[in-house]
Amino acid sequence: MSAPKNMFKQALINKDPQIGLWLGLANNYTAELIGSAGFDWLLIDGEHAPNTLQTMLGQLQALAPFATHPIVRPAWADDVALKQILDLGVQTILAPMVDNAEQAQQIVRGTRYPPHGVRGVGSALARASQFNRTADYLTTANEEICVLVQIESAKAVKELDNILAVDGVDGVFIGPADLSASLGYIGQPNHPEVVKVIEASIAKIVAAGKAPGVLMADKKQARRYLDCGALFVAVGSDTGLLMTATKNLVSEFKPELNNDSQGNASVY
Repeated sequence: MSAPKNMFKQALINKDPQIGLWLGLANNYTAELIGSAGFDWLLIDGEHAPNTLQTMLGQLQALAPFATHPIVRPAWADDVALKQILDLGVQTILAPMVDNAEQAQQIVRGTRYPPHGVRGVGSALARASQFNRTADYLTTANEEICVLVQIESAKAVKELDNILAVDGVDGVFIGPADLSASLGYIGQPNHPEVVKVIEASIAKIVAAGKAPGVLMADKKQARRYLDCGALFVAVGSDTGLLMTATKNLVSEFKPELNNDSQGNASVY
């Protein structure tokens, strides 16, 4: 028996746009609730949310009955973090803060078993291989891993051509929040100059035959990026939805509390 087919990776190859949501609450109960909603993918965030391997595992188990594809963003995509996350059964990684091709190459190597990479072999202890019940896991796992690297700085934008040339990088995700800060427009992810850079980057990624991705809670802007060719787009987050819904509900009954203190621009 081979490693499970990565249908998210196949969808990107087929240029079938995938709509996702960020999971930042680090909770398997809310992950299960959202898992049944119908999103193509859900991002379990280990960079800015308080996730650990244990909370990631709980959310992966909660999402397992649903068709939605789980993606994990580690705090830092080094060989150790990648090895542990992949052993949990994750097949798609979003690596943050990638500034150059050398970083991208190392991330790809960290997701592959030798001789194509440096991923440690611990399949007997791994949920990914069903604890070695998937007989051919070690020889088939590499091809089902999807590597998404995140560019979110002016330096990364300049290095984009080199990053795109790295074999094994399946997609490039553009991080509007950090990118806007790097470009001098912190807190303004929809500033015209930031949007211009994002759209130019999407075009370059498409031309290179890779999949572009972005996070954008502004519905109009999210659709604009899809029209530009983005193939995996997160259209919000669990935290953002909860913040907005609770603020709106309170405002209906306590209008004196209706203010913009919670309304700062955010891609989430």
